[in-house]
Amino acid sequence: MEVIYLKSLEKDLKKIKDKKLLKSLKNIFVNLEEAKYIFDISNVKKLSGHPDAYRVRVGDYRLGIFYTDETITIARFLKRNDIYKLFP
Repeated sequence: MEVIYLKSLEKDLKKIKDKKLLKSLKNIFVNLEEAKYIFDISNVKKLSGHPDAYRVRVGDYRLGIFYTDETITIARFLKRNDIYKLFP
């Protein structure tokens, strides 16, 4: 599956200092690239009201992604309190 990373994700990741969290996020990125279907990844849920928006739970953080036609666009990685204000 093709994975596209947005600049907003890069900005969000620069703010994260927790090495354990970054390591688990790296594993999720590898799983996203190897997956044949979006629901092959654990902790994925579709956001209601948005036809192609999904989120992946990583502890107290959420990874906001868009899924269309075998392409995953990773948009944001924010705390649970903030993700739903800024994504999608």
